Order: sequence, then structure tokens, then C-alpha cells
Amino acid sequence: MLKSIIYSFVLIVFIQTTSCKKKKTTVNKDGIPTIEFVSISPGTVTEFQDPITIRFSYIDYNGDIGENDPNKTNLMLRDNRNGVEYKMRIKQLAPSGSSIIIKGNLEVQLNNTLITNNSNSESVSYTLKIQDRAGNWSNEINTTAITVTK
Repeated sequence: MLKSIIYSFVLIVFIQTTSCKKKKTTVNKDGIPTIEFVSISPGTVTEFQDPITIRFSYIDYNGDIGENDPNKTNLMLRDNRNGVEYKMRIKQLAPSGSSIIIKGNLEVQLNNTLITNNSNSESVSYTLKIQDRAGNWSNEINTTAITVTK
């Protein structure tokens, strides 16, 4: 009887300690920003007319994403059909000299796009990455595809 009580107790403790673990967040000690794709909209656009909005989330453990100098770019968006790159600027998100964790969501907007293969419609997706003030590039993310029509 005593052995079954001890085994039951050990089993309960084991189940509680293994099933109730919190998800651990891995801190990027190198200070390299991390991004994740959220969405692209709309799903269908008319060439030369409709804007495209790409949403992504970011986290940076030392807070040096963004730039106040309007002549610098820190976001690269590549059209996966033809390799054309669009370079843009993210405004500075935390004060200079601060070393804080920043995270949130950002949107990138392309004013329009075009069909590159002379058809009536074409699928397009994009690859995006950002660069912090220390010169570190984030991971690259890929959007889902949208359709461009005439």
C-alpha cells in the first residue's frame, strides 16, 4: 500500500512538472532583429492602380531598429518574380543610446505593381528583411502570393 502511494505521488509530481512548463523566449544576444510575416493585402490588385500592404512583426533585444536620417534605408523588399529590390526607411523606434527590448508590428506599402509576363494576370510574392543601426540584417521573410490583374 505504501509503495503504491509513493508511486502515485511521484507520478503526480512528474506530470505536474513536465506538463506545466512556460514557453521560453530565446534572447538574441547578438542584437540581431527578428521579423515574422503577418499578412499581405489585398489578395488581388489591378496593375498600376492598387496599393499593396505588407504587415510584419518585429522584435529587437537592443532597440536599434529604425533610422532618423531620411537619406538612409533599412528595409529591403524584393519582388520574387524578377528580383527588383525596393529600399525603404523605417523611422527610428527607440531613442538613440537606449538598450531596450522593442517589439511590435509594422506595415510596408507599395503604391502599385505591374504584370511582368505580358499575360492578363500574374501571381507575385515578396521577400523582406530589415537592418538595424549597427548594420545587422534580420532574417528574411516571404509573403504569401497575391494576384495582379489588368
